[in-house]
Amino acid sequence: MPEYEFVDVYVPRGVPRKEATRLLTDHAEYGNWELDRLTLMRDGSRRVRLRRRIIRQIRATW
Repeated sequence: MPEYEFVDVYVPRGVPRKEATRLLTDHAEYGNWELDRLTLMRDGSRRVRLRRRIIRQIRATW
């Protein structure tokens, strides 16, 4: 089963959708993050959980 690391990003209420999209796109492109969960809060803010697969490197034995 793959292992993931997670990061939570908080997007305040006043941030337009286009800017929030650009922020998440930058995380996806440059940090190899993908969307795990997006929660729209009652006050209009967004809480976004991003995940990235952990790749374990096997140590060489030679």
